[in-house]
Amino acid sequence: MLSTGYTETEYGGGVTVMVGAERGAYPHANSVLVRGTAETLVIDPSLSLVGTAPPADLVLVSHAHEDHIAALGGYETPAHVHMKDLAALRSRAAMVEGYGLPPDTVERTDLMLRDRFHVRDRSEATGFEDGTVFDLGGRTVTVVHLPGHTAGHCGFLIEPVGFLFVADIDLTSFGPYYGDVGSSLTDFEASMRRCREIDARWYGTAHQKGVIEGAAAFSERLDAFAGVMAKRDATLLAFLSEPRTVDEIADRRLVYRPHVEGPHVLPVERRTAAQHLSRLTDEGRVTEVEPGRFRAV
Repeated sequence: MLSTGYTETEYGGGVTVMVGAERGAYPHANSVLVRGTAETLVIDPSLSLVGTAPPADLVLVSHAHEDHIAALGGYETPAHVHMKDLAALRSRAAMVEGYGLPPDTVERTDLMLRDRFHVRDRSEATGFEDGTVFDLGGRTVTVVHLPGHTAGHCGFLIEPVGFLFVADIDLTSFGPYYGDVGSSLTDFEASMRRCREIDARWYGTAHQKGVIEGAAAFSERLDAFAGVMAKRDATLLAFLSEPRTVDEIADRRLVYRPHVEGPHVLPVERRTAAQHLSRLTDEGRVTEVEPGRFRAV
């Protein structure tokens, strides 16, 4: 049985971070409540809010992953998500499809989302675009499209408080995740650059690292987070001292540690390896010595 319940921390008045169990580590996540003079809005109603979800007039979803919508059933108001993640929020089947899992695990994954994370089809969900502003009265929440983790992954800038919620640009030691079907290493890098350009007072993450105060401290942690990508490049280049296939690279693993098991592991490793190979080939650091076999230059 997964625990629910959260602790609250206020930032600047009107912004409450609801810290999930285990500091928001997966399968939990951190949620945000924003109170204006006219309306109240919740961002990413996570598993820790199940049964205790605070009232809200609007629900925003940073991206359509199960850990960010587990308590969505506690809200009758339509949920809003970026247009590129809208299909996955409207349909659990589309969400499962986006994970790119082996066919024989699809049904089991669908049941897991239903029973463990309470994911239901939200056919009434609506889409927003980059720059969409939600005016709550005295406070605004502006959509900041930060693709890469998913195609529609977004952050939210809350003003005049100066709070930027960066969702799954989460600064954890695991590093950036771009292993879904619609994920993109290149877009993730661009999104991190965009985050650096936004001068906020607080930067809130969806998992573990919580809230970082100040642009300098955030930038320093973002450097370490982005550095995981460089480490994956270095690991791959060392492994390519002789020709290797994508499957061999996936077995070597760039993302998960050897003890991690599950139907998602090899598909994620393959997609991640393919993206790194593509970039390193474009940079002239890897060459395809024969069809499907790659070697470091």
